[in-house]
Amino acid sequence: MSAAAELVSLLRASGVTAACAESLTGGALTAALVEIPGASAVLRGGIVAYATELKHDLLGVEAALLGEFGPIHGDVAAAMAMGVREKCGADLGMATTGVAGPDGQDGHPPGEVFIAVAHGVGVEIRGLSLTGDRAAIRAATVVAALELALEVVREDAPGTLSDS
Repeated sequence: MSAAAELVSLLRASGVTAACAESLTGGALTAALVEIPGASAVLRGGIVAYATELKHDLLGVEAALLGEFGPIHGDVAAAMAMGVREKCGADLGMATTGVAGPDGQDGHPPGEVFIAVAHGVGVEIRGLSLTGDRAAIRAATVVAALELALEVVREDAPGTLSDS
């Protein structure tokens, strides 16, 4: 079973909804979930905020945070995950940001990626150092984000993903 299929299955079984905030993956994380039959029962939506200012405008990432660190930072990924969770009314928010390449961005090398999952008891953040071409980095980011979400869902007791 793929990580996306397992995540959709676990979310359905626990009655938990999810939403995705994406930058470097450009919608691929949301698409991976949508490919799974039954995803409509758990996937609330996705927001692709590729441009830095859209991370603020659409996801509520604080302008000061973006000004201090730029779009490629663990705290930005966390804010994106929290923002999409709130904007889409989901229990679980997933986020991806980083550099897919082929060139670096703002002093960050290709393959520097941050993913985050926001849930009722906090936010899990991971920094990744990925290798390969642009497509490989984007694909590995999707897999890593799905795996992090799976870890969160497996570890959280039923009912703790939601603040209510």
